Amino acid sequence: MNTPDPTPLPYGTWPSPIGPEDAARGDALLEWTGFLGGDVCWTEVLPEDGGRGGLMRRGADGTIGELLPPGWDVRTRVIEYGGRPWLPLGDRAEDGVVFTHGPDQRAYRWRPGDAEPTPLTPPGDWPGQLRHADFAVRGDEVWCLRETVDDPTARTARRHLVALPLDGSAAADPTRVRELAASHHFMTGPRIAPGGDRVAWLGWDHPDMPWDTTHLMVADIGPDGRPGRAVPLMGGGHESVTQADWATDGSGTLYAVSDPDGWWNVHAVGRDGVPRNLCPREEEFGEALWRIGLRWCLPLLDGTLAVIHGVGRRALGVLAADGTLTDFADDATEWHFPATDGRRVAAVSSSPGRRRAVVLADPATGTVETVRAPAGQDTDRYAATPHRRTYRGAAGEPVHAYVHPPHHPDHTGPEGERPPWLVHVHGGPTSRGHLVLNQEIAFFTSRGIGVVDVQYGGSTGYGRAYRERLRHTWGRTDVADCATVVRGLVADGLADPGRIAVRGGSAGGWTAVAALAADPDLYRAAAVYYPVLDPESWRDETHDFESRYLDGLIGPWPAAADRYAAQSPLAAADRIRTPFVLLQGLDDTVCPPAQAERLLSRVTDPRARHTYLTFAGEGHGFRRSSTIADSLRAELRLYADALGFTPA
Repeated sequence: MNTPDPTPLPYGTWPSPIGPEDAARGDALLEWTGFLGGDVCWTEVLPEDGGRGGLMRRGADGTIGELLPPGWDVRTRVIEYGGRPWLPLGDRAEDGVVFTHGPDQRAYRWRPGDAEPTPLTPPGDWPGQLRHADFAVRGDEVWCLRETVDDPTARTARRHLVALPLDGSAAADPTRVRELAASHHFMTGPRIAPGGDRVAWLGWDHPDMPWDTTHLMVADIGPDGRPGRAVPLMGGGHESVTQADWATDGSGTLYAVSDPDGWWNVHAVGRDGVPRNLCPREEEFGEALWRIGLRWCLPLLDGTLAVIHGVGRRALGVLAADGTLTDFADDATEWHFPATDGRRVAAVSSSPGRRRAVVLADPATGTVETVRAPAGQDTDRYAATPHRRTYRGAAGEPVHAYVHPPHHPDHTGPEGERPPWLVHVHGGPTSRGHLVLNQEIAFFTSRGIGVVDVQYGGSTGYGRAYRERLRHTWGRTDVADCATVVRGLVADGLADPGRIAVRGGSAGGWTAVAALAADPDLYRAAAVYYPVLDPESWRDETHDFESRYLDGLIGPWPAAADRYAAQSPLAAADRIRTPFVLLQGLDDTVCPPAQAERLLSRVTDPRARHTYLTFAGEGHGFRRSSTIADSLRAELRLYADALGFTPA
């Protein structure tokens, strides 16, 4: 059967079946996998239910449903970005789970047959004052990280490792919560050795961020169930330990993902305390620790390690004791939130041809089974297949990017016309984009608009040296790298230089605004989501975790006050003459609305027409499908007007 040739239509006008609502709900936010008995579980954000986090389970009969009674929200707000919010309490399904409930941040226990979960922690002075994450079971207690915020804005906070009685007695009697350790201002949850006699955790202090410097702490646990004096095994100086877990064989070996050589590699630390790199490679076997409890290296019962590794893209492999690394024969380019029952590995994976899915990998057979398939696969053929491209900056430095070209199975652009492009700037900025099918990006590419996801200097995935290209140069290196990619697309003949827009959220919003001011002729429109804009005030307005982030991105305050003034997007706001849309959650404690409002007060050029949309009940990163859909509609209206096309 002959397939008809694609019909030419002007770029931007292609009719697409991917509507704003589809983009908002089609790519489910699947996170934090685990096992309950033999069943795979995971958390899933439910946009149609106010962004609640459901704890989902696939039963033995293959059906998928929520594990807990209706209405429970499995989500923790530690360090504002959250962390691992639940844990099975044993190997049997009847042991149940412990979890943090989103609205009040208390820890709860639930077992099959319970009408409702039982609280394990006291309520605090107001809902959410006491936050819990990253649980571990020891005897008749659950050990975890507790964060105590001093006010609802979370600008100051204290953190302890604590032990919670499983009988629920601490819910009414706070003295029943045992404080175990407080080695650093920031800590991960505890990792308890198989014999229950040692405990490990990661810690760091201001002004370091966890990708700058952390310490791997280890303490013996005494007969009274209390940790003794904690000693550092790795980290410090210019080294970031991003994960640690004990070997399963009781040998006392501790596996640590650390970067003393500039790349997050897996190290084994024996009883002698000497680290040994198990697989020295210029690859990342870990990520930036933005969320408490993230893992990329899982000790298995047979003595091997399941590892997630790569440069830019990621693979799932099995690392043997002799350093042999064998990858699964699977096309996924991203693997997130892995967990193991000792034999199998559950994870969230995705690829350029498939959106996020929960999968189950079996090292014994080398197979990968889909547990929770992506929704809305009938529109996947309308999504572009992205590819990685590296451009060179003015000094020859590499700038990596993921290119999502315009794509529609039934349409192409007119001969001689070059399409409009959106420069997508990821947040963080110490983060990265993903080389996968993305429904939000497909919303644009299926209409004939290209999207390029720039992995500017400072992005993770390419080693410490690439990450630190942004050190003290935020607002300059990122802006220059985006411009490098734009000019590369134009030189390749892919983009129309008069039809370029930029979009970004949080730190990406900073870069988008800074780019408009620095190079007003390069971009014709911008979409700015919940941005950081005023570094001097942001230091005092943002939450505790990021309150010293700018020491590395711009410089210590007040010694670097001149750089704060020079690199602030607000300082050059009067130079902006580009139309933009500004989208802001009113409950955002990371980038408060005051930041956005200061920008609007300083943009004076009448050519900089702008729309300001605010959303009550939304924080840093939109969760509700209606908010996401309204934002995409506003973006498309702006691009159509500024880049010169009429959407279908």
